[in-house]
This record gives sequence, C-alpha cells and structure tokens, in this order.
Amino acid sequence: MENHGVGSWIYRRRLKSAGRTALVFQDRSIGYTELNERINRLANALRSRGVRHGSRVAFLGDNHPAFLETFFAAGTLGAVFVPLNTRLAPPEIRFALEDSGAAVLVHTGALAPLARRGSDRTAVELRLEVADGSEQEEGTTAGPGTVPALDFDSVIAAAPPERLDVPVGLEDGAMILYTSGTTGQPKGALLTHSNLAWNCYNVLVDYDVSMTEVALMISPMFHVASLDMGVLPVLLKGGTVVLESRFEPGRTLAAIEQYAATYISGVPTTFQMLCEHPDWDKRDLTSLTTITCGGSAVPMRVLEAYEARGLSFSNGYGMTETAPGATALPAARSREKAGSAGLPHFFTDVRVSGPDGEVLGAGEVGEIHIAGPNVIRSYWNRPDATADAYADGAWFRSGDMGHFDDDGFLFISDRLKDMIISGGENIYPAEVEQAIAELEAVGAVAVIGVPDSRWGEVPRAVITVREGYALTAEEVQEHLFGRLARYKVPRTVLMVSDLPRTASGKIRKAELRRRYSD
Repeated sequence: MENHGVGSWIYRRRLKSAGRTALVFQDRSIGYTELNERINRLANALRSRGVRHGSRVAFLGDNHPAFLETFFAAGTLGAVFVPLNTRLAPPEIRFALEDSGAAVLVHTGALAPLARRGSDRTAVELRLEVADGSEQEEGTTAGPGTVPALDFDSVIAAAPPERLDVPVGLEDGAMILYTSGTTGQPKGALLTHSNLAWNCYNVLVDYDVSMTEVALMISPMFHVASLDMGVLPVLLKGGTVVLESRFEPGRTLAAIEQYAATYISGVPTTFQMLCEHPDWDKRDLTSLTTITCGGSAVPMRVLEAYEARGLSFSNGYGMTETAPGATALPAARSREKAGSAGLPHFFTDVRVSGPDGEVLGAGEVGEIHIAGPNVIRSYWNRPDATADAYADGAWFRSGDMGHFDDDGFLFISDRLKDMIISGGENIYPAEVEQAIAELEAVGAVAVIGVPDSRWGEVPRAVITVREGYALTAEEVQEHLFGRLARYKVPRTVLMVSDLPRTASGKIRKAELRRRYSD
C-alpha cells in the first residue's frame, strides 16, 4: 500500500475489526466495513471532481459521521482536511477558506446559511450538504459567488466503492487547524500524518486505550483535543466512537449509561455541569474507566464529586500545535498532584526555559517549550510565524508559563500574554482563579489585569455565581487574604451572568478584557 497516512486507517481496520461497530450516531450503528465503503465512495467522488494530493477540503458542522468520512476520504487522496469552528462568523469562515485555498466545502444542513455566506466569492468550487433534517432559515439565499450545493449522500451513493491507493507520506500535510489567536488573524497549524500518528501513539501508551473502548464524544471534533485525543486513537485500536452532536449534561449522563461508555473527555466546565445536574446520582457511571480533562485544572469540589462515584481524572496539557498532547497526569495521582498538568507524554519532551533560553530547574517559572514527533513544523503560508515559534530550531515555544516540581510534574502558571505585572510583581491569573474556585458559590471565574495609575495594572476577578447561591466581592477578597499575597488579591470583583467561551468551553480572555477592563 502506497498510502502511509491516516487515510488508510479505516481500510486497514476493516478486516481486523470486521463485524465491529466503528461509530454510533443518533442510535444508528456504523460498522467498520460500512464506514470504509462510504469513505472509498466519497474519495472517488471527490477525485472525479478534481480533488488531488495537496488539495484542501473543508468541513463545517457539529459532530456527525460525515465529518469523519470527509476527513478519511481527504486522507485517502492525500488532500488536506480543514475543519471549521461552527461558532465563527461568516467573515471568519471566509478568511479560513481563503487562507487555506479550500476548493471543497462539506457542511451540515443546519449550517447551510453560514456555509453559503462564508463561502461566497471564495475558491470553493464544490459544496456538499449533509442532510440532517434541519429547516432552512429564510433570507439566506446564496450570494452571486456561491456555488450551489449537492446532496452529500447522493454523491456518495453514485460513486464506485473501489479503494484508491494514492501515494501519501507521513510528512505530508494532513490537516490545517486554525488557532484562535488573540491578536491579528488566526494562524493555520499544519499537522502532518506523522504528527497525528505520534499523538495517537502517546494516547495509546499513556491512557492504555483498548479495542473494547467505547468513547463518548461530547466535545466538537473541529477542536484538536476531541478528534486527536479521543476519536482517532480509539478508531486506530478498533474501538467504538459514540458521537453526540452537542453537549447537553442530562443527555450525556444518559448516554454514558445507555452505551456503557468507557472513555470521555472534556474541560472542567463540562464535568462541573455533569456533577451538578439533577440526574448525576441517578445514572450508572460504573462503565467509565478513562476521564480526560484539559484546558485548566479541575476544581477540588468537582474532583471530590467524581471521587465519590469512584471516578478519577487524568488531566492534561497541550495545544493545537502539539496535535495536541504534551503532558498527561495519571489518574492514580490526580489527588496527590492536584493542579498539575502531569508528566510529558511518552514520545514528547517538555522543558521550562528562562528569558535567555536557559533551561530552568524545579520550582523555577519560565516558558514551556515542547519537542517531539507530534509537534508541527510550520504554519500554513506563514513563514514569519513559523520562524518565531521555535527556540533552538526544534523546541516549540508554547507561550505558556509553568514550572516542574521535584518529581518532574508540570504545573501551568498561565499564558505568557495573560500574566499580570503589578508594581513589578508577576501575577499568574490561574493561581488566583484556582483559589477563588474553592468557594462553593463560584460557578466560573476568570482573572484579568486592568490599568492602575499607581501599580501599572492590578487583578480583577470576573465571576458567575451558581444558581441558588449568593456571593459578594468582600467575601471573595476575604477568602483570598491569607491564602495569597495581598498584591495577588483582586482589587475589584465583578459578578456577571456568563463568561465568553470558545466552542470547547475555554474562557475567552481577550473578549473578557474587552468587556471588563474599563
């Protein structure tokens, strides 16, 4: 076989896992044999319409089997897959399509209006619409530069099922993921087939994924963590992936019980919403063996709620550019090393460096650098950004601050750009946020720096309060006095109804500063 990339995985799996279920969506099971045939047909359909090695194929939609069929079909042809964030506005969709030069856009029916507006006057020559039973909005007709859509399933049904074996190398581009940069336009991280494969190897080693795994995917696959830490490793092993189009706490708890899910991943907010749901104590969760969490440390009260059910977290750290895993905290040490991002993944190296590039020792805070075969080598069409992204030619500069403890466990201080400098003292918002999160009344919290005439800037806490609870600014500050140095205690505390978040649940600090820095 000449295809050595991820596009060959399901074809290779079809015999090893014949008769086994690959995907479950809306209670419909799709076996590895059926999935392989649909991928083959889609690859043939795309090739007959001009898609070749190196072409870019974009997808816009919530979790759906068509996402993975498009991903693997693109990989079959050596084309580059471009997943798009469903929360983007039409100009942002247009930017990603124009920047990547995508010639094909596959999208779900629910997002047809966004797809039409976003692809208008771009290089998109083929648009495929996945029927999902959604009703079309009025007033969203295609613009003069928008190509008409073909029906996704009809295109697949009309194409031949034979396998195409196109030469694809491990160092060829497999996927462009646009990072949610806080300044300027997003950058497209170019992940190779090798990056994706080595990230999967890390997951298989450190999370002990098995062929009997049932992974419940509640986070959107257009985010690198959901696709690369959950879906791809499980399919590589021949397990089953249950796709949920959107996260809803009650539905998630029911699905864990219904499918006897063994593997689930999310962010702290996800898991907090689950354990605070009225059905938390009513559902059978005993099938769960692996719970992975990224984005930030899990609050202690959430950790304790899961421990009471016999469940432990494996916290992790990474980013789009590391495909995405960099470190993982073993579940067995989640309490002992609470707040830690864990140890470097098996095939990944992590160091902490000072401002002059010197490697720092345990307890010293510096910038986190990452190296390994899972780390990207370039941004799409951005040689300037690529050149700035590496130290010593090989170490990716994360832009995050952190330190190792004496046992080699990594602790994240904060984003370098989010660090607050007050009167010459460095304040890491994550440290303050973790302390505030100890308060039972706190639903979510973010700490930002705001201008101050005397100190340059001072910390401000922005908090949402849990339903049925009350909290004052004075209570928050009183809780922190004695726990933190006084200069770290927020001078002001704002109570708000919600915090701006990304689709994966992370708080958008840049948006928060725009709203509440005055």
